[in-house]
Amino acid sequence: MARKAPARKERKASARSAARKPQQTNGYSHSIAPISIPSVTVASVELASVSVGDVAVIGSGFRSHRFHVGQTVFYTSSPITRPGASGSYKVVRLLPSDGDDYQYRIKHAGEAFERVAKESQLEVEG
Repeated sequence: MARKAPARKERKASARSAARKPQQTNGYSHSIAPISIPSVTVASVELASVSVGDVAVIGSGFRSHRFHVGQTVFYTSSPITRPGASGSYKVVRLLPSDGDDYQYRIKHAGEAFERVAKESQLEVEG
């Protein structure tokens, strides 16, 4: 005897109900439900103005740049890189630490380019 296919509406209804039911594998029910995440609103943020001389050292892990932008410093280059580059430079920009030392972008008045120097290569020019 030949079996009759179910009516079209019945197939759609059974497909919808199967999609709504969570799948079961090894006796566990797996379903994904939407979650809501509460939003956070920041009302106001206060920023304090602190000059370089006012920065306090908090603990042994906190350190800040020793020199500031616009300050004239004496740069000592290593004999391997450029031995003739030592001299008076102006700090142009503060750069992040490379792990051991803070870095600075410095510029010599007689050169058309800027250099990157480690804090250990700079001294206060007096």
